[in-house]
Amino acid sequence: MADHQEASVTLPSEPVSVSAARRYVDRVLGEWGLVADTDFADSIRLIVSELATNAVQHTFGQSPTFTVDLRLEREEQLRLGVTDSHPRWPRRLPAAVQQDNGRGMVIIRTLAKECGGRLIVTPTADGGKTVWIALPWSVPVQS
Repeated sequence: MADHQEASVTLPSEPVSVSAARRYVDRVLGEWGLVADTDFADSIRLIVSELATNAVQHTFGQSPTFTVDLRLEREEQLRLGVTDSHPRWPRRLPAAVQQDNGRGMVIIRTLAKECGGRLIVTPTADGGKTVWIALPWSVPVQS
């Protein structure tokens, strides 16, 4: 068994890519042994949806694509990242009662914390950023 497994996909920054990103992550994690109908899998799907939606909506056309990276390290930690080339880092927006959006990062942080993980943002060489979610992995990995 490999100590490290990786998978990634680059998609156009279009609304239809959000569901494509979610399906891709679902398929890869299924190949790595994650059972689809678990709370953990549901949390990951929601995290991916929120991160991909942010990459599409909040880059204001300045990032024509976004990349979803999955890394499984020593069968202990799953790192899920979404990279775009927009220079602005995510920030929490005030959650006004009538506000229809702007809660994505709150949702992501809450889900990561509930799963025992954390959120990390790192810069990219081209001036963009990757928003990483690091989660403990307790699923037996498939070869």
